[in-house]
Amino acid sequence: MRPTSLALCLIPLLLAGCASTPDREPDEVEGADPLLSASGEAHVTVAEAFVSALTPKDNIDSPAAWRAPDGKTWLFATAKEGKGLVVYDGDTGATLRTVGTEGSRPGQFKRPNGVAVSGDHLFVVERDNRRVQVLWLPSLATVATFGEAELKQPYGLFIREHASGELEVLVTDAYMIGEDANGDDIPPPLAQLDRRVQRYLVRADEGAVSAISSGAFGDTTAQGAIRVPESIWGDVANDRLLIAEEDVATGTGYREYSMAGDFRGKSLGVGRFKAQAEGVTLWSCPDGSGYWLATDQFKDLSLFHVFDRQTLEHVGAFAGKAVANTDGVWLQQSGTQRFPQGVFYAVHDDMAVGAFDWSDIAAALNLRKTCEGA
Repeated sequence: MRPTSLALCLIPLLLAGCASTPDREPDEVEGADPLLSASGEAHVTVAEAFVSALTPKDNIDSPAAWRAPDGKTWLFATAKEGKGLVVYDGDTGATLRTVGTEGSRPGQFKRPNGVAVSGDHLFVVERDNRRVQVLWLPSLATVATFGEAELKQPYGLFIREHASGELEVLVTDAYMIGEDANGDDIPPPLAQLDRRVQRYLVRADEGAVSAISSGAFGDTTAQGAIRVPESIWGDVANDRLLIAEEDVATGTGYREYSMAGDFRGKSLGVGRFKAQAEGVTLWSCPDGSGYWLATDQFKDLSLFHVFDRQTLEHVGAFAGKAVANTDGVWLQQSGTQRFPQGVFYAVHDDMAVGAFDWSDIAAALNLRKTCEGA
């Protein structure tokens, strides 16, 4: 979530030195941003296949990809200050179009953040409209919104498809109780953190989408509570949810919950992550094996840690040559025309999206390139 100087210092403020941070988010606090170059963290370098055009005014946050029937891949990114979505070519990074205007009507957005694709539906979390907006692909027409009654300050989401075809949508909610003297958000006391994730059951057909709330969860112990949530991803086969804890003072990492919403008594990466735990995703095989990819948001270069899917043992870490200060990530494991073995997308410094060929990541860290033989 950390903003860049380019994203925050608009031209009229340059002479003033950009002393203040407008619209500070819950994980943004005063102090120097940690640097990978000063961290001593071991990693390999994997060159980006592309980095899209830099658009500082958009304040890019999270990506998601969709492969169209004609084989083309559309890469969506939420633009928190750009009033909606930016659509890129998923194979080249070329900008195809922008979507949306600012507002609360269907097709309009206020501070869009998390985004995900399920089938031919695009789900977009809007922090300031306190809702999830659902768009039909490829038309990008809005077919539903939900969550307005429960959500207070939503950020990330994960979508699970049940055997019945019904979708379960989990949305993180970073509601706070106020600000301190420095303007930093104050998390609620532990007893009030039991609604950090809202759960919805969604039925999505081509012509209609309906959603109902099915409760909320969040641990209220010092070890399991989530003070500053955003990214969330699930592993149904191993009954595991990883939810980012971005509160550096507490210890940033990923809380491990069951799919039912129960804290498992442990967290991933606390002590290992030196900047801030951000986007997380999963490379998975049908037999339950695979890899977790988790982001440490260093200012100079983002560090992407890889963990074994089943044991959570640390496998290695990589950084690109340019991609830095990453918020959201997306793994298109099914591949694209240019990246037949898959592609890992990561937001670059609030201004763009970078792409890493999975075959390059696998070669650099001695990982499996495919699930064959798994």
